[in-house]
Amino acid sequence: MSFQPVVPLSGYGGWVFLNRTLDKQKDAFTQSGEAARNSAYFSETIGGVESAEELVSDRRLMSVALEAFGLGDDINAKAFVRKVLESPTGDREALAGKLSDKRYAAMAKALGFGDGKPLTTDGVANIVARYQDRSFEAALGEVDNTMRMALNLGSALEDIDSSVASGDGKWFAVMGNPAVRKVFETALGFPTSFGALDIDQQLEQFRDRSERVLGTSDVAQFLEPEGQEKLLRMFFVRSEMANPSAVQSHILTLLR
Repeated sequence: MSFQPVVPLSGYGGWVFLNRTLDKQKDAFTQSGEAARNSAYFSETIGGVESAEELVSDRRLMSVALEAFGLGDDINAKAFVRKVLESPTGDREALAGKLSDKRYAAMAKALGFGDGKPLTTDGVANIVARYQDRSFEAALGEVDNTMRMALNLGSALEDIDSSVASGDGKWFAVMGNPAVRKVFETALGFPTSFGALDIDQQLEQFRDRSERVLGTSDVAQFLEPEGQEKLLRMFFVRSEMANPSAVQSHILTLLR
């Protein structure tokens, strides 16, 4: 039986509780159920896989690789995933380099098929750790999806920062990652219709409002503890404001 993450409060109070108990909760989760079995299978099997074609032919291996980078919805897109994995990561004209969602480039780089770099023991351990983290986040999302997005933010921003050099490029990568985009859109108070604007107008709005609301327009600053904390506080505050029933539930929990 798999461990179910516990978050007794919504909003920022729940986030504080989650961070205090995160290590124990993640350990309990990764040592139980499907996450443990799939981690062991990937570790034992991936060493014998020599091509992207072989990986996508094994649905279980493919699932772990995709989930490790938050791309589990692509499990049935075998041809597309194979092409991504065969992309040389230094080639911006290759598929992985062209995609605005930089999770694909991060996955291709980690697996190394397109670059002709076989996985090392450390590389396998890194993918398994990422898979366990993303699996925990998915289970957490069944309890509270705002917690899932908040917990995913740090690793997602690290992938963006490591794969994109320019400031504008990092913002385009933020816009290309649905979960990260949602955190920023919510924290900055953009309406749901915001995504209909021209992409260059969206960039300008993200930069301007981020500077005014969060004190910086540099995406890299949100990798720093202070910047990330400020972003997440605003994300939780605005999420709660948009969901009055959650606020009432939070108050009742405190009164009890």
